[in-house]
Amino acid sequence: MDHEQGSLFIGAKSGGEAAQAMVLKRANRHGLIAGATGTGKTVTLQILAEGFSRAGVPVFMADVKGDLSGMAMPGSPMHKAHENLQKRAADIGLGTLAYADNPVVFWDLFGEQGHPVRTTVSEMGPLLLARLLGLNDTQEGVLNIAFKVADDQGLLLLDLKDLKQMLVYCADNSKELATSYGNVTTQSVGAIQRQLLSLESQGGDRFFAEPALEITDLITTGEDGRGQVNILAADKLMGSPKLYATFLLWMLSELFEELPEVGDPDKPKLVFFFDEAHLLFDEAPKALLDKIEQVVRLIRSKGVGVYFITQNPIDVPDAIAGQLGNRVQHALRAFTPRDQKAVKAAAQTFRQNPSLNVETAILELKTGEALVSLLMADGAPTPVERVLIRPPASRLGPLEPGERKVILAMSPFAGKYEHTIDRESAFEMLSAKADAAAQAKSAEKAEAEARKAAVAKAKEEAAAARAYKQSPMGQLEKAAMSTATSAANQLGRSLVRGLLGSLFKGR
Repeated sequence: MDHEQGSLFIGAKSGGEAAQAMVLKRANRHGLIAGATGTGKTVTLQILAEGFSRAGVPVFMADVKGDLSGMAMPGSPMHKAHENLQKRAADIGLGTLAYADNPVVFWDLFGEQGHPVRTTVSEMGPLLLARLLGLNDTQEGVLNIAFKVADDQGLLLLDLKDLKQMLVYCADNSKELATSYGNVTTQSVGAIQRQLLSLESQGGDRFFAEPALEITDLITTGEDGRGQVNILAADKLMGSPKLYATFLLWMLSELFEELPEVGDPDKPKLVFFFDEAHLLFDEAPKALLDKIEQVVRLIRSKGVGVYFITQNPIDVPDAIAGQLGNRVQHALRAFTPRDQKAVKAAAQTFRQNPSLNVETAILELKTGEALVSLLMADGAPTPVERVLIRPPASRLGPLEPGERKVILAMSPFAGKYEHTIDRESAFEMLSAKADAAAQAKSAEKAEAEARKAAVAKAKEEAAAARAYKQSPMGQLEKAAMSTATSAANQLGRSLVRGLLGSLFKGR
């Protein structure tokens, strides 16, 4: 049970003192969960997702290690951690921990451990796609031209073969396009094509297809009023970190574009957990960082809370970290100068508590302990407190494969996204145009060759006629024809004379 209505109980000190509860009305002011590996971040993520779901708030989260799939099942007294979980619950004032499942829907870019998640090339857009492909400025400019030409000519860019065909078209017509759009070099097109092949080898071709994910399918509540817990299977996806980060950023952008303004609702419409957040910012160009900052700053007015999960709090740029009002800091290790810098930075982000040395506490925290500061109802942060994080009610650890199959079969979206659709788009239209041009060129070539053959035949026949006339046979034939013509002429004259003589005699 949560600490009080309208809030989510996060944890407390031993004995139930200094209870920490997140105010739902301020949950869309974003948050940060940070800490070294093995300090309890995943459990914190799990209990937050459970709390939001119980409050009727859908959540989306990536399961980068496979541990979160257990949220679909209730915890069990047979679990090895049962006694510790019950002791923790009693220690922080929860009483007996009641185990419960969550309304989980599984998703997977590869369609193996969840419903396939897809988008189209057009929906991804050139900025995110350029980052995904690792393009330089010149190559990104060519990609922008390809998108613009497709828009102007009404060509749909749905999957990767559409984009590849569009790039070929731009290269083949670079001279005509240069005046209106800019230079398109074969070198840049070739570089982009190579990156697209690399993306395909990582499974990116399965992500760019239809039917595309309907964002509203993530924002649903069940008949019991609980929010849907959307879990993205990301253990395999983490092998392609740029695809993972770009996909999650695309989702945020889609939410920002599609959802209406709601201001500050009594509770969020959706909470979005961005695990391994450092991948989003690694080597990101300034234009992309500006886009991320804009989305994070404005998406809260759409009722969406974004929570970044990372090992080191300095992984998140200052411009974005300053917008994260709810903070849970697990233990950090100060083995390197960068680690020491992170400890100081984390300590300075909290509203100070005179009775707590934050820098020292960060290094001393045990697994399951955290420094917590949450926004109060008036929007001000609470003084930081060192507390024990509440235990989860759902299963700790992954599902069995058979259990996952059953949940997938019972999903409200079973069968909706499993089969791809390949409708007419840029590939088909440009291929048809290229085929028509090739056929026209072939017909023109055939006609030209026919004309050439006819002229050659006429010349050949004329030459043969001249040669024959000059041959002995031709000369003999010519003489014979001359004699025959002379004889015919003589006979004709005789007949004429005879005929005329008869006529005159008859008078």
